[in-house]
Amino acid sequence: MKDLFSQSFSPMLLSEVSKPFTSKDYLYELKYDGIRALIFVSPKSFKIMSRNRRNITSLFPELREIQSLVSDKVIFDGEIVSFKDDKPSFFELQKRLHLKNSSKIHDMALECPVVFVCFDILYEKKSLLNKSLIERKKVLNKYKNTSFFFKPSIFDDGIMLFYKVKKLGLEGIVAKKKKSLYEINERSTNWIKIKNLQREEFYLLGYSYKENTPFVSLYLGEKREERFYFVGKVSVSKKKIFNILKKMNKRKKSCFQDFHDQEVNYLSSQYKCNIEFLERSSNGKLRHPVFLSLVNFD
Repeated sequence: MKDLFSQSFSPMLLSEVSKPFTSKDYLYELKYDGIRALIFVSPKSFKIMSRNRRNITSLFPELREIQSLVSDKVIFDGEIVSFKDDKPSFFELQKRLHLKNSSKIHDMALECPVVFVCFDILYEKKSLLNKSLIERKKVLNKYKNTSFFFKPSIFDDGIMLFYKVKKLGLEGIVAKKKKSLYEINERSTNWIKIKNLQREEFYLLGYSYKENTPFVSLYLGEKREERFYFVGKVSVSKKKIFNILKKMNKRKKSCFQDFHDQEVNYLSSQYKCNIEFLERSSNGKLRHPVFLSLVNFD
């Protein structure tokens, strides 16, 4: 069998539920808003692989310091995270993702450094895939926390942890079955994410679609000082809403103050959409919006 350290594979992914729970069979951790990554490291080698098997080593040169922690071949699983105001910030991390110039990458590593939040270990001299999560955690605990590498705290009460996460405005929590084995290239029900989602109503001010696709994009806005501003768009099944859209009052011009696209069918502000989303960016755009329902307020 091919040695795990020399293989290319995707990390174990999580299933999702909408409500937190507490069970003695699970341990609970904070969900960090970053980039999932596997780090293949030895005293002589270092490689960072994204969840879709892309080599992203060059983007995060500061993480090479992880080499100083190991004395043999190791595979760590975790999240690359950037912090702002002591909270994980995906928008800060985005500044690092598409850089190509090595000088710029180096400058950003100093200006906007990342850390590796390590929650699992898959290999130490040999594969650990046959060990339970709890056993792997014991192996991982031998590696000390540093300014660039740390292990997340573990909690026993998922409901209480989720309550604290909502209060702090963090992304969510993760529940992991203590006896679970690590399943490479799989999305497992043994690991579960519970997101701290927000809900809000936004004006439906336009839509666009293509004939050969089953989805329609809804263009959403909010009113500030009696003017409409674009906050993002959300995809919805045509079967769910398209017949309603065709009957709505149309406009020739966009009523957004900051957005116009000739491909969009603009609407008068007679409807709102109930939207669930993860968070808003620094410029007010919705992140991971999901359409829930339509509201007629006229």
